[in-house]
Amino acid sequence: MTLFDGITARVIETPRLNVNILERAGDDPTIPPERTIVFIHGNVTSSLFWQETMQDLPHDLRAIAIDLRGFGDTENAPVDATRGVRDFSDDVAATLGELSIPTAHLVGWSMGGGVVMQYALDHAVLSLTLQSPVSPYGFGGTRRDGSRLTSDDAGTGAGGANPDFVRRLADRDTTADAPTSPRSVFRSGYVAEGYTTKHEDVWVQSMLSTSTATGNYPGEAAASENWPGFAAGTIGVLNTMVPQYFNVSALVDLADKPPILWVHGTADAIVSDASFYDLNHLGQLGIIPGWPGADVAPAQEMVSQTRDVLEAYRSGGGEVTELSLEGVGHSAHLEAPAEFRRALLEIIGYVGHPHDPAPPTETIILRSAD
Repeated sequence: MTLFDGITARVIETPRLNVNILERAGDDPTIPPERTIVFIHGNVTSSLFWQETMQDLPHDLRAIAIDLRGFGDTENAPVDATRGVRDFSDDVAATLGELSIPTAHLVGWSMGGGVVMQYALDHAVLSLTLQSPVSPYGFGGTRRDGSRLTSDDAGTGAGGANPDFVRRLADRDTTADAPTSPRSVFRSGYVAEGYTTKHEDVWVQSMLSTSTATGNYPGEAAASENWPGFAAGTIGVLNTMVPQYFNVSALVDLADKPPILWVHGTADAIVSDASFYDLNHLGQLGIIPGWPGADVAPAQEMVSQTRDVLEAYRSGGGEVTELSLEGVGHSAHLEAPAEFRRALLEIIGYVGHPHDPAPPTETIILRSAD
C-alpha cells in the first residue's frame, strides 16, 4: 500500500491535463485559504513523499499534495523546458482553480521549490516554504551572482542524467544492487547517512512513478563545443532548471512579498555549494575528466545563491526565516519532521500547537523587514 492511513487520492480534470492530488480524508473543503497548505514535490519523487507531513498537521488545516506532470498519477504530458518550470506552475494554478482555491500557503521541495517560486511570480500566495530548493538561478552553470558560464549552459540539463539510473527507473528497479538504482540513490542522495524508515519501499515506489517518456525525465540534450561536451535541450524535466530558461530571482521585486521559510540540511548532497550532482564540482574532484578549471567551470554555489537572493528579498521589505538543520540531508520533512512541522506552522501563522517540541533555536535565523 502506498497510501497511508487517512490519505486519499483523486484525479482533478483541468483544461491543461488530468492532475492527481492527495488529501486527508477528514479535511473540510470549505476551509479558507489562510488555513490551506499545498505541497509540491521535487524531481524523481511524487506527492507520496508528503504523506507523513500531511498526517501530522492539525486537523483544522486543509492539506493537499499535487503530482506534477510526468510524476505520480498525473498525466504524462511533455514538458516544454523553454518555459522554465512554468508548465509545472501553470498546472498547479489550473488544479487550484478547479478546487476553487484562489490562494494558499505553498510548500515546495527541491525542484518543487523552483515551481512554487515561479508560481509566486505569477499568482498571489500567502506564504512560501522552500525545502532544499533549487537555486533561484537554476541548477548548474552559473557564478555566485547568477551570471551564466556559457551561452549554451554547457554541462547542465538532461545530459547530466546517469543513463543507467534512467534505465532502472524505466525498468521499475526496486533493488539496491548498484549505486545507480533508485533505492541506492534515495539512500545516498535524498537523505543523510544514518536515516532509516519503515516507509522506504513507498519512497522508492514514488521515485519509480517518474515517467521516462520523451518530454518527461530527463529530457533531451544538445551537443556543445564547451566542456563537458553537451548542453541543455528544449524539452524534458532537467532542462527546465537550466539558467537560460529558469531564473526566479525577480522574487525580490515583488510588490507584495509573502513570508518565506527556507529549510535546508547541512548534509544535503544534491543542493549545496559543493553538490555531487553539479558536473563542475565533479570535474573539480577529478571524477569527470578534462575539467577546464575554476575560472571557466566553477562549481555552483547553490546555497549561497539562495541566501543572497533571500537577503535581497528581506532588504526589500520581505520576511525570511531560515532553518538550517545540522546533519540533515535533502529531505528535512522526512529526516527532521518535528522541526520542519513546527517551522511550517509558524510561517503560516498557525496558533494552537502547544505540544509541539521546542524548535532548535540555535539553527533558526529570523530575518524580517524590522
